[in-house]
Amino acid sequence: MDEMLAVDARGVSKSFGPVPAVVDVTLRVAPGEVYGVLGPNGAGKTTMLRMLFGLIRPDAGSIRLFGRSWDEHGVRTLDGVAGFIESPRFYPYLTGRQNLRGLARLDGGARPGLIEEVLEVVDLADRADRRVGGWSYGMRQRLGVAASLLREPRLLVLDEPANGLDPAGIRDMRALVRRLADGGLTVLLSSHHMDEVEEICDHVTIMSHGRVGFHGSIADLRAMAPDPGHLLRTDDDERALALADDLARERPGLEVSRHDAGLRIVGPEGVATELVAALVRGGVGLRELTPTRTPLEALFFMLTDGASETAPTDDADPALVGARPDGGPRR
Repeated sequence: MDEMLAVDARGVSKSFGPVPAVVDVTLRVAPGEVYGVLGPNGAGKTTMLRMLFGLIRPDAGSIRLFGRSWDEHGVRTLDGVAGFIESPRFYPYLTGRQNLRGLARLDGGARPGLIEEVLEVVDLADRADRRVGGWSYGMRQRLGVAASLLREPRLLVLDEPANGLDPAGIRDMRALVRRLADGGLTVLLSSHHMDEVEEICDHVTIMSHGRVGFHGSIADLRAMAPDPGHLLRTDDDERALALADDLARERPGLEVSRHDAGLRIVGPEGVATELVAALVRGGVGLRELTPTRTPLEALFFMLTDGASETAPTDDADPALVGARPDGGPRR
């Protein structure tokens, strides 16, 4: 039923002056799933998440979280909801544990043992008594997740949680999100990296210029993905081009062109393998054959035109967000 959706946003629009940031976006997230909102920087993702949290109000459309809306329920809309917009901030001269204790007090307190539990969940228990000012960016991101989990939410909203992390940090964040989802938590996250949502999300919405380019499952997205193209390097590119021309007469859609220090192949599924076989038969030595990008990356750029939104971003301070049902401080 619609009222049981974790997120039910319909026809949501928001403009900043004459510039539209979000245009007629519908977003419906079922309990228990990991949902990704994907798009290039400035596509409207953060603006959409700010509206979910009530930090800004939409110009049109409706937003309900677990059946509750801001107009009808006020701060109770955020019952069972937590997360952060952009990057979480903490007092650098306090330890991780002290920061969590302070946030728990501001939010009305936490049950005994909860702080230790969330530190274990995010793998920070052994570093919790060090000052946050000396922590890496990835550790602070995970502390932001821990602070959100203090509310024991049913829905966790994360705005580009892997942004700015090194490969190891990205791996750790993905593993953390997957563990939380496997524990039954609903997770809504934004990202501008296709591989990030492909690995951990069940469904995805792709945005560009504030509009929706795709809604659906990762499986549906993979089915739509075009051939990504391949980079080919040989010991005789002239001969390779001639053989490619011969194959193109039999396989319409095959295109081979010069690219950097080699050749670029684009065409129907399996055509790169056929061309390699033709090169081997023709005595051309193969030095390299690599995809120019993954199929889903190719589709992402096709849906978003590889462009960035020119709409302004919000000026509100990045912060942990959430509110007590009794109207206590929002963080």
